[in-house]
Amino acid sequence: MPMHNASRYVEDSLRSVVAQTFKDWELLVVDDASTDDSRSIVERYAANDPRIRLLHNQHPSGNPASPRNVGVEAAQGRYIAFLDSDDVWLPNKLERQLPLFERHDTVIVYSDYEKMTDSGKRSNRVVHAPREVGYRQLLKGNVIGNLTGIYDTQKVGKHYFRVIHHEDYPMWLEILNTSGMKARNVGEVLAVYRVREQSVSANKFGILFWQWDIYRKVEHFGFFHSLYLYANYAVRAFAKRLI
Repeated sequence: MPMHNASRYVEDSLRSVVAQTFKDWELLVVDDASTDDSRSIVERYAANDPRIRLLHNQHPSGNPASPRNVGVEAAQGRYIAFLDSDDVWLPNKLERQLPLFERHDTVIVYSDYEKMTDSGKRSNRVVHAPREVGYRQLLKGNVIGNLTGIYDTQKVGKHYFRVIHHEDYPMWLEILNTSGMKARNVGEVLAVYRVREQSVSANKFGILFWQWDIYRKVEHFGFFHSLYLYANYAVRAFAKRLI
């Protein structure tokens, strides 16, 4: 969980992890040099629950990838999951997702998720994702909500985020491309995503350029192949924005 000045929201996120019906987890909160009360909130929870660890960056990185990578490096468990400090998991998220890894060709598990407003209001704005994707299908657009994704380090080792925009998408692509395996969806809503107008993901115009750069500069596709994939992505992204 990367965290930077999230005192308005982080307690909701912490509670959602503590409330998991699956109890054998560790939560690594990586504070990216917050200047508000975020750290003291996490310290209070960590003092009462040894499964919660607070890590620190001395200087703000200015991006979520760097603190996430600190957490990945420090993680001790087989499965690595992600949750931002303003989003929440539903109580049965881990319990429902982990059994899907019993299939030998499953390296990533994800789920549908619901959107909520900045104030936490939910109104059944559900983002549905395909039940299964491989590398080629995922190239047409990211269907793995980062707050829902889990990957299996026993099967694929540890993977890290590139310090670029849309940083989770190249990581999921890398895992699927190098493993040749599948990502699978539980098929139900297991997390709630907070829509914040000032968030990085709310930069609608920037996202268009970031996606193109991933095709051209990360995946190194030619112009016309990139254009084909980008057209598929644009249609899906527009539909998601309408939810």
